[in-house]
Amino acid sequence: MSGIRGKVIALTGASSGIGEAAATYLAERGACLVLGARRQDRLNAVVERITAQGGLAVGVVVDVTRRDDLKQLTETALDRFGRLDVLVSNAGTMAVSSFDELRQDDWDSMVSTHITGLLNGIGAALPVFRQQRSGQFVNIASTAAYVVKSPQTVYAATKTAVKVLTEGLRQESGPDLRVTLVSPGFTDTEGVGKGAPEPAAAALARKRDEIAMPPSAIASAIGYAIEQPDGIDVSEIVARPTVQA
Repeated sequence: MSGIRGKVIALTGASSGIGEAAATYLAERGACLVLGARRQDRLNAVVERITAQGGLAVGVVVDVTRRDDLKQLTETALDRFGRLDVLVSNAGTMAVSSFDELRQDDWDSMVSTHITGLLNGIGAALPVFRQQRSGQFVNIASTAAYVVKSPQTVYAATKTAVKVLTEGLRQESGPDLRVTLVSPGFTDTEGVGKGAPEPAAAALARKRDEIAMPPSAIASAIGYAIEQPDGIDVSEIVARPTVQA
């Protein structure tokens, strides 16, 4: 199956930012969407807007750190649409801080969201894809996986893990599956620095306001990877503002 129209796409972190932009982009191109996020009110608003504009979407409250939530997401796709063509693992957190601040709860949150959450998605979707003999993983990393800048070290480490896990999954995927890594640079989302202590949060917010690209740029990158013909795997996309070092 080529293109986006008619594909059943599950997407985590869909209530705002890149996830919301991707949901809108894919819905406009005819995808059947199963959207997951923790904030039910925001998730419902995204689903309602898409359906009001003629799109097809259903929402599932999902915390990616819980295996059962990811299984519910994939099972909803199967129950509603009879298949799952793509899983976009987009949920993320960016509560960055220096090591001396010892914000270990934030470290745990980034590890559980970016690494455990990604593995939970793989665990839920891979058996479905194997049975179908088709499917695509689209995993969202960051340019922090390529360049480490303090105080983003733990964040960068978890996003580097996303990059490594995605490449390993690609190598094991075989001829029937596709695996794509999308690594955004500074993007204008509410999550930049959210939960980080001052002055890290303020510094990130200032940089976002100065140079960030719109989340629609990453939405189109995700769409590009998905719309390729069968047998074509766009393995990696790095998208950053031209002014980002």
